Amino acid sequence: MDYTTVSEAAKKWGVSPRRVQMLCSEGRIKGAVRFGPVWKIPAKAVLPNARRKEESPHLPMPRKSPFLDMTNLYNKAGTAEKSAEMLINQPEAHALFQAQIDYRRGEIEKVYERARYFLQAHSGFYAILGGGMLLAQCAIWRGDVFLWKEAKKHMFEAPCKDDHDRELVSLALAIIDSSVYDNKDYPDWFKIGNFEALPGDAHPAAKVFYVKYLYMAAYAIATKQIKLEGVEGLALMRMLPNTIEPMISQAVIDKTVVPEMFLRMSCAVAYYNSGQKERAIDHIDKAVALALPDQMYGFLTEYMRHFGELLEQRIALQSEDALVAVKALYNVYSVGWARLSGQVKNKYVANDLDPKEREIAKLSAFGFTVKEIAKMLYTSESTVSHTITRILAKTGLLSKKELAFIL
Repeated sequence: MDYTTVSEAAKKWGVSPRRVQMLCSEGRIKGAVRFGPVWKIPAKAVLPNARRKEESPHLPMPRKSPFLDMTNLYNKAGTAEKSAEMLINQPEAHALFQAQIDYRRGEIEKVYERARYFLQAHSGFYAILGGGMLLAQCAIWRGDVFLWKEAKKHMFEAPCKDDHDRELVSLALAIIDSSVYDNKDYPDWFKIGNFEALPGDAHPAAKVFYVKYLYMAAYAIATKQIKLEGVEGLALMRMLPNTIEPMISQAVIDKTVVPEMFLRMSCAVAYYNSGQKERAIDHIDKAVALALPDQMYGFLTEYMRHFGELLEQRIALQSEDALVAVKALYNVYSVGWARLSGQVKNKYVANDLDPKEREIAKLSAFGFTVKEIAKMLYTSESTVSHTITRILAKTGLLSKKELAFIL
């Protein structure tokens, strides 16, 4: 019998290699055999359909998207509860939307219970896919790799009806992986910003995750983790705002609050890393102003690793109580994220660096000299040098060149 490789089968079927491997491990590709770590697939094998649950009611959603909170259902800051009430006669949509708002607030135990509801009730496609993503997000906060794997299995088994659904599953799985800065499995069509495979209702969310994909590429280039011909250092990072700013304007016009929040923060990260602090502050302040009316402290928590003390200062200017809540959540999130990231990628991820240490480590990873860092942070060169020495001692690294891999 003629056999083909996982990569060849993935290319033939138009799916990711990871999805083919999962199908093989579940025995769903007839005739597939394993030789050590390698799967061999019959050349004539066909891609099996996603499993369908006969009892699935496929209840309709008000939007064709598993990202309900990123649609214009939530179109004004401070109206999350009112938006949820409008869905009260659509129980699946109401529960999914409320769970996503709970996640933005950092109320992880509520999110976990709602995610379990979707997955145990065998709800429709969007509810199961959304529930699986919520469960994976809970795994990040808990640092639970087994819950992470279970969540991805549920997502993979969402009851797809057509190729568009299958493409959305592939994208959702890649989005979850990007939560731990793994962006290798994004579909090829998505990498070039082509969203035609997605329903229109999913486009606002797609823009958010596309920007995140571009940022991860810019970060990897800046820290020399990958090479791109003709692009070095912070060149791509400095260009990112040119892509993001128009998306922000469109989000404002479309009245999609959550995407606007994410896009503003992503734009702020790019500006901040490029040394344009004032422009970063403008977007941070606007994103914080959108997040606070509905107490979306969990959303702000996820950006603490990027801004550290700067974000704390900007939140405090608008609400001291909010800062207290965000810092408390970050103590939980940072531990869980570092633990899960390390387990998923099988490497050490630093979690015991204070905000100033993390900022200096990042700038050093970008290739800035001690003198340049001192000037950027308005401190002395000796302070920067001593901090880098302390970071290396804390992390057990032998060289500054390794810093990019543990942040």
